[in-house]
Parts: sequence; C-alpha cells; structure tokens
Amino acid sequence: MKTLLAIGMLAFVAPLAGGETRLGTGVTLKDSTPIKSILEQPATYVGKTIRIDGVATAVCAHMGCWMAVAAEGPVGNESPGGNVPAPTIRLKVDDGVIVFPMSAKGRKVSAEGVFEALGGAGDSRDAAQEHAAHDPKASQSYQLKATGAVIH
Repeated sequence: MKTLLAIGMLAFVAPLAGGETRLGTGVTLKDSTPIKSILEQPATYVGKTIRIDGVATAVCAHMGCWMAVAAEGPVGNESPGGNVPAPTIRLKVDDGVIVFPMSAKGRKVSAEGVFEALGGAGDSRDAAQEHAAHDPKASQSYQLKATGAVIH
C-alpha cells in the first residue's frame, strides 16, 4: 500500500519537477490551432474554444491579467540580418482568476479558451491597448479569453 502511495505521489510531482506551471483549468484540447491561421482569418474562430501553442513575448506587468503569445520559428518575413518578430495573440483573463507570471516571458506556452472579438463596453480595450504598446503587430480587435494555460 505504501508503495502505491509513493508511486502515486511521484506521478503527481514528476510533471511539476520538469518546470511546467499549470494555470487555471490547464489545457485539455489535444489539437492546437496555428496562430498564423487564426491571425489570417480571425472571424472564423470567434466564439470557438481553441488551443494555441507558442512562446510568451509579453506579460501584463500590473496584474498578470494578459499575456502575448507568438508562434515559434520563422514567420516568413525575415530580414537578412535576423528574424522579424512574429505577430501575437493576446490571452486575457478576468483579473485575479489566473495571474500570468512575469517569468513566463520567453517560455513555451500552451493555452486554451474562447476566441473573441472586442468591441463593446467593458471589453478590456485598455488591456488590448497596453498589449499593442508592447507589440505593434498585435491585433486590438481579437483576443483569447483564456480558461487555462501551461507554461513549459
């Protein structure tokens, strides 16, 4: 019985030891939607629960209420001297529900939630403008209302 308990504890602790941080409900969807596809036709994804995988490029410094995520690798517009930064999708959460840590910047991220268009009162336009200040290529019209994420 003690052996089973020890094995169970190791199974729980081992993923945490690998440096992963689970936030909110984590990630349950197996398939990821490419960020490039979402940004090319964002209206197609509005209202749908999706998963994205990428790299965190910015995190809200005030309350950890949003994080910008870009696709990994080249984006197709590289200059001879280096890569052009990839466009990002902003993950937004209700204040205090999930707090994205500043240490996530530069790390791989998987996240899921409902992709939404911004446009009404109280639609977190201020957070979208703050995100755009960090990423001039960012869309201020759409965001992923995140329910969970895993920082790898």
